[in-house]
Amino acid sequence: MPTVDLVADLGEGFGAYSIGDDKALLDIVSSANIACGFHAGDPDIMNATVAECVRKGVGIGAHPSFPDLRGFGRRAMDLTADEVRNDVVYQLGALTAFAAFHGGSVSHIAPHGRLGNLVATRADYAGAVADAAVRVDPRLIVLAQDGELATAAADRGLPVAIVGIADRAYQQDGTLVPRSQPGAVIHDPAVIVERTVRMVTEGLITTASGQDIAIQADTVLLHGDNPGAVELARLIRSELVNAGVTIAPLAQVLAAKQKVS
Repeated sequence: MPTVDLVADLGEGFGAYSIGDDKALLDIVSSANIACGFHAGDPDIMNATVAECVRKGVGIGAHPSFPDLRGFGRRAMDLTADEVRNDVVYQLGALTAFAAFHGGSVSHIAPHGRLGNLVATRADYAGAVADAAVRVDPRLIVLAQDGELATAAADRGLPVAIVGIADRAYQQDGTLVPRSQPGAVIHDPAVIVERTVRMVTEGLITTASGQDIAIQADTVLLHGDNPGAVELARLIRSELVNAGVTIAPLAQVLAAKQKVS
């Protein structure tokens, strides 16, 4: 039976403000994408989140973004590829320091927000992120959907983990339906759970047009910043385990995958 990672975006508060229930999610996930201060997070939040990840054995991942704190990293910025690379190095360096301080290490990198969207289609941005990762730590796992970033990372010898998103509608080519279109986000918990289990156990997902396509999911992204998110994440984990799926951090998932191949 398959092994899969469960990941959520954590540490996305700022100062006295918080988003999502990180404490509850850390009992559910096996990996965390941690905000590095550019779209959310600050030194105190990064420190506390990393400390809890180390304590609970949750994989630590960098979640770098455009320097867009006010817009939560969701707005496009006209940056050069060099600027993107340097911003990623800066954020990755900060999280790496906190991980080392607590006796852990950063295992993966997953670009956030608008940067995360653009690296799937812009080869220059994808190369910038991959260059930053490989020069800082060639063992870093790159979380990506199929696209330019996955290609750039593989070309540089970086391990790649494909992320599946069960509460988003897919198009026939395997890309996500844009949020601007109706039905892009799925809200029915029963449908989300069924799609997740099928994605992991059968390697299939039903597209917005009603046809099945093959999908690879080394990790499943769980959202934690909307009402009922923690309960849904807990249910997804429970149903995966009931289906015989092993939940493990990314490094273990890729190791198991390599062993099978």
